[in-house]
Amino acid sequence: MNDKYEGFKNLVPDYVRNEEDFKLYKLRHTTEHVFNQAIEEIWPGKIQRAIGPAIAEGFYNDSRWEVAPTEEDFEKIEAKMQEIIDADLPISRKDVTEVEAREIFKDNPFKQELITEFVKSGESLSVYHTGDVFVDLCKGPHVDSTGEIKAFKVLNIAGAYWKGDEKNEMLTRVYGTAFFSKEELEKFLWQKEEAKKRDHRKLGQQLDLFTFSHLVGSGMPLYTQKGALIRRLLNEYVEELQRKAGYMQVWTPQIARGELFKKSGHYDKYKDDMFRVSSSYSDDEFFLKPMNCPQHTQIFGSRPRSYKELPLRITDFAMLYRDERPGELHGLARVRSFSQDDCHVFCTEEQVDDEIDLALNMIKEVLTTFGFKYRYRLSTRDPKHPEKYLGNPETWDRVEKWAEEIMVRNEIEHYPGVGEAAFYAPKMDLMATDSLGREWQLSTVQIDYVMPERFDLKYIDNNGNEQRPIMIHRAILGSAERFLMILLESMAGALPAWLSPVQVQIIPISDQNNAYADKLEVELKNKGVRVEVDKDSERMQNKIRLAQEHKIPYMLIVGKREEAEETVSLRYRDGEEVKDLKFEVFSEKLLNSIEGRNLDIKLN
Repeated sequence: MNDKYEGFKNLVPDYVRNEEDFKLYKLRHTTEHVFNQAIEEIWPGKIQRAIGPAIAEGFYNDSRWEVAPTEEDFEKIEAKMQEIIDADLPISRKDVTEVEAREIFKDNPFKQELITEFVKSGESLSVYHTGDVFVDLCKGPHVDSTGEIKAFKVLNIAGAYWKGDEKNEMLTRVYGTAFFSKEELEKFLWQKEEAKKRDHRKLGQQLDLFTFSHLVGSGMPLYTQKGALIRRLLNEYVEELQRKAGYMQVWTPQIARGELFKKSGHYDKYKDDMFRVSSSYSDDEFFLKPMNCPQHTQIFGSRPRSYKELPLRITDFAMLYRDERPGELHGLARVRSFSQDDCHVFCTEEQVDDEIDLALNMIKEVLTTFGFKYRYRLSTRDPKHPEKYLGNPETWDRVEKWAEEIMVRNEIEHYPGVGEAAFYAPKMDLMATDSLGREWQLSTVQIDYVMPERFDLKYIDNNGNEQRPIMIHRAILGSAERFLMILLESMAGALPAWLSPVQVQIIPISDQNNAYADKLEVELKNKGVRVEVDKDSERMQNKIRLAQEHKIPYMLIVGKREEAEETVSLRYRDGEEVKDLKFEVFSEKLLNSIEGRNLDIKLN
């Protein structure tokens, strides 16, 4: 079987970046076929198979079940899968005609529909056999035999619409995974359990940061004063860096006429994901804005511009809205209302390299502050669908090559993301890795020739001639919502002191020590520290436990001796204690840590 990476790399997802990724992808794809064979042998004639791809963490199977399975069935399914694996059945590919394919899957409406689509698009048809007892419509790739599967697990059950369309039938989706060793599987399962503990939705409730309301609408988070504070601190940090770099903040409306988005191209390419707004006094079509760039072109084009004004760097923290499908919404990771630290730079072609270097260095500084490891994805066009993109193909060729040269020059690790480009420009997308090894897209940088052309933007050069500016799109945090989600899950809610809504909790041992606690509170507040005093009648150990549950970085335990000696007993949220610490020493070290935006809360 010739399932080699070179022959399949244009067919596999973008997370399959090299030969090692490809081997794992093939293993998981084969494991899904083994899962299919197992359930058919256990429940013959009771299941109609739909699709079952390999995915980043394993595989899933969508099927119509006569009686839906439960997690109690997993052990039985895994036992049958192990029998098939132990049999070391060969996997073989066969190209088939449309007539042959329709005969093989004559009783399966899902396969018949897929065959119709493949034939209509001009794609060839192939099937894969597992031994001589199982066959499935499949493009591949697969490993050579079932015996190559060394470790696997059936994980969980969900519902999924056929082809992801809520107008279609709801199928049963079963998730699973596979690895080349039991050690890799055990590490993965540990990460899954750890991720459950770090679920930002649970932490958001536990720490009283945000909530959702069905009356407000799904995918529209409501931030409490604590959550809003964290968002503001994140934005202020980015804005501080941007001010130093010469960026100017603007503010634009939440809605705009449809004509704006027709001009930018978003109307034709993006309309289904935009919220339409009606007016009682106007026949105009309005939309809630899903991005800031079209409105920013109007600021640039509002008056004549000289080359002396370039580069013109403008930023915008306005709210954005996108009509995501209900099944795709997930906490803060996928929402309908969000803000983004958008920036658009209007510059000459000669200024592009320096402006992008500036943006990349700012991104690097921010990601270092939060301790994230990352790499970049060079998101380019899908060569099979040129109709998805606006602009001159020759310009696209040049900009895609230019973007890669920029990353090579900056010694930035990157990998290709074919088909991930915006409709107007390729993207340099930053993919951050959290503490559990999961990857998330955050920042992006784009060199755009299309928007300036469509909006007829101009500036006067030093010879008095009109020229077209280049438009650079840039975000650092990306969505503040997604960034907060990553922070919460990566740090298990234990945010660094500078981001913690409550930085210090003072716990008097008894009511007799309340006056000293109040005195310390006033002194810390006067220095800008966010501090609270817990005067509840609870036992001291209960107060400490509650402060730890709220992930407060520092607890100051004060009693008669501390008051007499003007000290505190410092307790960190991990339980470590420092006795007889002079309050002034604690205060000074705390302020240094906050000002330095230190990740580690331990005071040196």
